Amino acid sequence: MTKAKVRQAEFTKWFGPLLDALRDLGGSGRPKEATDRVAKNLNVPDSVREEVMKSGTPRFQNQVAWARQYLVWEGLLEDNTRGIWTLTDKGRNAKLTDDQSRQIFLKWVDIFQKARKDKSKAEIITEQEEEEPDSVEYSYTPGLLEILQRVTPSGFENICKRLLREHGFENVEVTGGSHDGGIDGYGTLELNPFVTIKVLFQCKRYKGTVSRSQVGDFRNAMFGRAEKGIILTTGTFSEDAKREASRDGAPPVELIDGQKLVHLFEAIELGVKAKKIYEVDLKFFEPYMEKKL
Repeated sequence: MTKAKVRQAEFTKWFGPLLDALRDLGGSGRPKEATDRVAKNLNVPDSVREEVMKSGTPRFQNQVAWARQYLVWEGLLEDNTRGIWTLTDKGRNAKLTDDQSRQIFLKWVDIFQKARKDKSKAEIITEQEEEEPDSVEYSYTPGLLEILQRVTPSGFENICKRLLREHGFENVEVTGGSHDGGIDGYGTLELNPFVTIKVLFQCKRYKGTVSRSQVGDFRNAMFGRAEKGIILTTGTFSEDAKREASRDGAPPVELIDGQKLVHLFEAIELGVKAKKIYEVDLKFFEPYMEKKL
């Protein structure tokens, strides 16, 4: 009897390009640097980069993260928790074709499926395409981003006010219902004992994508009133919005998307509690698994 063919996951096409991207970056890079370099090298269109999953996470970003996870299991990238993706000695010289990437994928899906007999291979692949690599437990507990998307708009503004204060801002105030030209609040930040700047911020609590025009409108509202602007959202920013935020000759606007927002909460453990868990090291057990015939 012929075995049923395991369908291909989309993220395998980023295995080789991710290795190439990290080589371009000198052997290591932060997740955003590596993801941006993959997109640049392959001219990934904005429409692909801006597509989001049900969770609100950009699908392209999540796929590259899953590519990284498989390359870690395969020993081509280091497994570290410092937020830096780093090539191993094995990975520095590895060049992967699409077929080689698929073989790596099938090998680890097989190992993963044997470790979780309650799930079929097809179910595991589907879950990986819709979940983030650090959520492989698949047990449902509302995540921080989901909770932030449930609070009221005014509640989100006040949570952002608290977050800014915890990260060193002073004199932080929410403007209330006036929404003066799109400005939801302001504060000051001491850069050093001699320099303090005024910052205006805008809060967007939704799952959508913030557009270039929205960034431009916010900048127009802050023009002449502050040295810096911040937009915080539980959603994402379009690629045009990112380019607009850093456009030469215009006041800079910092963009805090949903994922970065979560990291900012976690960094100071605001509204979250640290929890130590143990995750099975599948690579360790690989030599002891039943070999395929």
